[in-house]
Amino acid sequence: MNLNPETAAFPLDHLAIGKDPDANALAMRSGTLSYKMLNHRVGVLAAWLLAQNMVKGDRVASWLAKTELACIMPLAAARAGLVYVPVNPVLKQAQVAHIVADSGARLLISNAGRLKMLEDSNVCSECALFEDKLVSADLETMATPMPPSADTTDTNDLVSILYTSGSTGRPKGVMLSHANLTLGALSVAEYLKLADDDRTICVLPLSFDYGQNQLFSTWAAGGCAVPLDYLTPRDVMKACAREKITTLAAVPPLWVQLVEHEWPEDAVTPMRRLTNSGGALTPTLVKQLRSIFGAATDIYAMYGLTEAFRSTYLDPALIDDNPTSMGRAIPFAEILVVNEAGEVAAPEEAGELVHCGPLVAQGYWDDPERTEERFKSAPEASSYRGTAVFSGDTVKRGADGLLYFVSRDDAMIKSSGNRISPTEIEEIAVESGIIAEAVALGVPDERLGQAIRIFARPAERESDSAAITEQLAKYLKQNLPNFMHPRDIVLLSEFPKNPNGKLDRNALASMDIE
Repeated sequence: MNLNPETAAFPLDHLAIGKDPDANALAMRSGTLSYKMLNHRVGVLAAWLLAQNMVKGDRVASWLAKTELACIMPLAAARAGLVYVPVNPVLKQAQVAHIVADSGARLLISNAGRLKMLEDSNVCSECALFEDKLVSADLETMATPMPPSADTTDTNDLVSILYTSGSTGRPKGVMLSHANLTLGALSVAEYLKLADDDRTICVLPLSFDYGQNQLFSTWAAGGCAVPLDYLTPRDVMKACAREKITTLAAVPPLWVQLVEHEWPEDAVTPMRRLTNSGGALTPTLVKQLRSIFGAATDIYAMYGLTEAFRSTYLDPALIDDNPTSMGRAIPFAEILVVNEAGEVAAPEEAGELVHCGPLVAQGYWDDPERTEERFKSAPEASSYRGTAVFSGDTVKRGADGLLYFVSRDDAMIKSSGNRISPTEIEEIAVESGIIAEAVALGVPDERLGQAIRIFARPAERESDSAAITEQLAKYLKQNLPNFMHPRDIVLLSEFPKNPNGKLDRNALASMDIE
C-alpha cells in the first residue's frame, strides 16, 4: 500500500470502479452488482442528483434501510460534488428534523411512510422530499451516467457529514473529506488483510462511521459487500452461512447476543476475521468467540471515534494474551498519550488519547465553538503538523507498547476523592460469569460525592434476581477495593441501545431507580 497520504488519497466515488470490473461488488437480496454495474449505477444516481438543481457543496440526505440506493448514495453524492448526510433509519421524527435542519440538506430520500410523517409535521419544509421507489424508477430512465470524478479533484473537499449520537446534547455533524474516507478505507483494508475474494456482511448502520466503512474498505480491496438489515442474531448467523461470509464486524452488545447461540458449521468455516469497535471486548467475550470460531478466524479489537474515523487496532495474534488492549495506531494515524502537563505520558501513565494525521476530520458542521474544544494544533511531539483531535478518552501505553483504555473523561466516577474508571468495574463484574453485561455509573451521594451503581444483565435468562444480586455483590467485594464497591446493583433483562447498537449510558443514567 502507498503509505504516503499526499499521494494515496483519491476521490471517494473511485471506489466504485474496482480492480476487476466483472468482480462482484454488492450482493443484495434482489441480485448482485459487479463493479462495472456499480460504477454505472453510481454515475446514473449522480446525474439524477444534479438534475434536481443541486449545486456543488449542497447537502443531500437519505433516511433508508440498507437498500441499494442507500449503499451507493455516498459515492454518487461525491461524484456529483455534493455532501452526503446519511440518517440512521431507526431515528425518530424529531431527531431526523434536527439533522436535516442542522445540515441544511436540500434533498432527502426516504420511503413513503417516513416521508408522510415528515410532510404531516412540516418539519422539513426547506428540504425537497423524494420517495426511494420513485427515485429508483427515475434512474431507469436516465440515459447518460455521470463519469467518475476527475483525478484532479481536491480530495480535501468536504464529501460527507456524519452525525454522532454524542454523550450530551443533540447530535453534532462531523465533517469528512474525500481523503478522510478513502485513506480510512485503504487503512482498514490493509491491516485487516482484506482481499478481492472477501465477502463482508454489513450489519451495522450505514450512518455510523464504522458501518459505512464496511462498504468502503471492502470495495477498496475489490471484495463484495453484503448489506443486511436483521431482526434477531439468528438472522445474522443464517446470512453468514447463506452468503459464505468471510468478514463480520459488530459492536459488543451484538457480540454478546451472537455468542449465546450455536453457530452452524457452514457459517463458521468461511469466516476469516471478526472485527469489533464501539466498545471494548472483554476477556470472557474473546474466549467465547474463540470457542465458536477457533484459531483459524482472526479477531480484531479496534478503537475509533467519528472525529478521526479509526485510531487503533490490535494485531489478532496478540488478542488471546492481551484481550483488553486497544493495540497500536492504524496506518495513516499517529496516536499520542498526553498527560495533564501537555507532555507525552510515560509508559503506564494515564493521559488523553490524541489522534494526529490525515484521518482527522475537518471539525463539526456549523459549530466553531465545539470544534475549537476538540480539534487543536497537534502536540509538538507529533510528526504531523496541522490539526489533531483530542479524544476525551483516558488511555495508557503499557511497557509492551500496547494501548489500554481507561475511561472517558466525562464518564469517570468521582467518589470520596477517588477517580474511578467504570470500565474497570464493568470488566471485573462480567468476568464473574454471573452476568453477561454490565454498566457502572456514578450517581449523586451526599457523603461520597458520587456512589457507584451497576446495571447488570444476568448470564442466565431465567434466574433468581435476589440470588444473582447477592452473588455479584459478594464477588465484587472480593475482587475490588472498598472504594470501588457499588452502592446499588440493578438487574435488567435487556439493556437500552442507542441507534448505532451501542449501550445507551444516557438512558440508563436517566432511569428512575427507587
